[in-house]
Amino acid sequence: MDATAIPQVTLTIDALPRQLKSMSSQPERNGKQMHPKGAKLSLVASTMKERHAGHDRGLLAIGIFKLGKSLLFFCLGVGAIHLLHKDLADEVIRLATALKFDPESRFISVVLDKVDLIDTHRLRQISLATFGYSALALTEGIGLMLEKVWAEYLTLILTISFLPWELYELVRRPDWFRLGLLLINLAVLGYLLWLLQRKKLFSATSS
Repeated sequence: MDATAIPQVTLTIDALPRQLKSMSSQPERNGKQMHPKGAKLSLVASTMKERHAGHDRGLLAIGIFKLGKSLLFFCLGVGAIHLLHKDLADEVIRLATALKFDPESRFISVVLDKVDLIDTHRLRQISLATFGYSALALTEGIGLMLEKVWAEYLTLILTISFLPWELYELVRRPDWFRLGLLLINLAVLGYLLWLLQRKKLFSATSS
């Protein structure tokens, strides 16, 4: 073996630690140069990727809520059809007796006064309206559970459109039911706005 090759091998072995140290420090320098805005967008992208890896629990909860409303309004529509060509006053008194209410009470008298204003034509209108809203809520619920973007925008638009009427009803006749319904719809509205904004940021990072 040539004696001159020994110093060269020794120098190469001595240079290896310095090269490895230089290579390991390179990612750290690159990481320090990352712009804060780029880091924020990367965080949003990673969050959205994790969210899309499984089902969105928020959309799932809103979808179940919409399906529940669809079932409720469908039952109301069936009830309205069932009352066609029947004496509504007799039905109210029969229901009040079954629920142990006094048929001569003031509450029953107010209900009977309201019922007298409802005729067959009005019942048909009520049934059509409840069936229509039931179909709309069913479309929202299925679309949200399938995480369709069109369902998110549809629910957002419908929620905003019903807010003035809900506020008016709450001011006119305040009760816990109307307040709870308003708070639920505000929560739905806030979540959908937040989710759609996140999706916009995610699409910006992907492009």
